[in-house]
Amino acid sequence: MPASHLMWPFFERRHGDLQRRLDAWCGEQSWTQEPADAELDASCRDIARRLGEAGFLKIAVPEPFGDDASLDARSLCLMRETLARQEPLADFVFAMQVLGSAPISLYGNSAHKEAWLGDVAAGRKVAAFALSEREAGSDVAAMSMRAEQRRGDYVLGGAKAWISNAGVADFYVVFARTSGGKRGISAFVVPADTPGIRVSERTRVIAAHPLGSLEFSNCRVPADCMLGAPGDGLRVALGTLDLCRSTVGAAALGMARRAYGEALQRARGRELFGGTLGDLQITQAALADMATSIDAAALLVYRAAWTRDSGQERITREASMAKLFATEHAQKVIDRAVQLFGGEGVRAGSVVERLYREIRALRIYEGASEIQQVLIARHELKDD
Repeated sequence: MPASHLMWPFFERRHGDLQRRLDAWCGEQSWTQEPADAELDASCRDIARRLGEAGFLKIAVPEPFGDDASLDARSLCLMRETLARQEPLADFVFAMQVLGSAPISLYGNSAHKEAWLGDVAAGRKVAAFALSEREAGSDVAAMSMRAEQRRGDYVLGGAKAWISNAGVADFYVVFARTSGGKRGISAFVVPADTPGIRVSERTRVIAAHPLGSLEFSNCRVPADCMLGAPGDGLRVALGTLDLCRSTVGAAALGMARRAYGEALQRARGRELFGGTLGDLQITQAALADMATSIDAAALLVYRAAWTRDSGQERITREASMAKLFATEHAQKVIDRAVQLFGGEGVRAGSVVERLYREIRALRIYEGASEIQQVLIARHELKDD
């Protein structure tokens, strides 16, 4: 990461200190490169523990459990950019601690925060965000899972799909329908050991991440597990995604930086045609495009984060632009890096091959690129 990056006016000195401290810590760690399926859950828990012990998960929650009075979007983005550049699985673990606990940080009452946020910050509890369903991914309003009020409690029934940390998490923030319409969705904090929750499937994906489906059958939770009031669920979900969406762009930025660094080394060191790969004008053109895309993505990501930290609660337009551009262009940067490596680029286990698999999901989760385009366009079409 260039030093000039941290000199941009988006940042304060503390952000540079955080990034350098995290970068140094990552360099001291022994990472298990893509653990086998049987080791994946334990690896994620171990990473959460290490991040917690080092104090980095305090960035994921607000005071008094974390380091800042509110969730600092620039710090979250710097964390994800740096972790994704160093070890994508560590970025995944950090991202889920943020996404799974942010509804509590943003919308929970003091009892919710006291019950969960301290353990999230310490890495003792693993969080998860259970929003998507088989037929309700991009179209959240199509959600069919229900929460029926019975004798003062709520009984959850239905299924969730594509849930990160399914089977690993200690608690889930679960979204369910308490009445009809878009305003009929509510959010609940549900401990993973609550009777009636079952991991019905573990989903294997192209990059090793713990992902699966959950079934809720006669799952009874106290009414005080609800975040906010009945019908606040969509507001909780969208507010959380507004915060976290720009951090997805930051993770893509980190992966693109790593791929670009690998490509630069390849261009400087690969000898052919009496010179190096970097002597070829076509290689130079590719590197120039990659560098430009990375800087443009960084500007969009940190503009979105700075805008939120400056007091604008909803940053849908800025966050959508950041995620859309950063993820789409990171895919192109990484693809070009694979091409510059030639046959070595598709060798299983190489850095750029792994990045090629890791980046693909970022263009889908937390709102696919096409959804970001819709959100941006709708904002632009609004009357002032």
